[in-house]
Amino acid sequence: MPDPTETINIENVVASTGIGQELDLQSVAMDLEGADYDPEQFPGLVYRTEEPKSAALIFRSGKIVCTGAKSTDAVHESLHIVFEKLRELQIPIEDDPEIEVQNIVTSADLGESLNLNAIAIGLGLEHIEYEPEQFPGLVYRLDDPDVVALLFGSGKVVITGGKDPSDAKEAVAEIVERLEELGLHA
Repeated sequence: MPDPTETINIENVVASTGIGQELDLQSVAMDLEGADYDPEQFPGLVYRTEEPKSAALIFRSGKIVCTGAKSTDAVHESLHIVFEKLRELQIPIEDDPEIEVQNIVTSADLGESLNLNAIAIGLGLEHIEYEPEQFPGLVYRLDDPDVVALLFGSGKVVITGGKDPSDAKEAVAEIVERLEELGLHA
């Protein structure tokens, strides 16, 4: 059976930054080609990058949230494109604004189907939420790394809340180890 940590795939990286000044989003939207701004639908301006693919949500406060990137490098690259586009509009931005990764969403495959009822009992109610009539996955809150894992009967796992790609690997290894301890893993 393949090592489940080898199946980890980054699905989404969310990062935030700020340019330290308020923006007139209406005027930015008119000058920034490809920008979407509809304040009645969403308070921020949405600017999509193609290479790498992501969406930057630019707020009046100067805060920017980037989502949709598939790696931490891609999220940094996308935000640097956004900084350049804003500089082209004569908006002064410091050379290297701090970019903070907020959340990395990853998926993995444990390689076998899971008995979520048995896992829910085995892991103990203080760390899990499992209400199959509400949601088909078991929600497992890990302390180290500090992430939330969604386990599905198919053996698929989604890990959210990571700040570094290594968090997913640690989480999958921890889950496999706990399931083996409980005798619930082949």
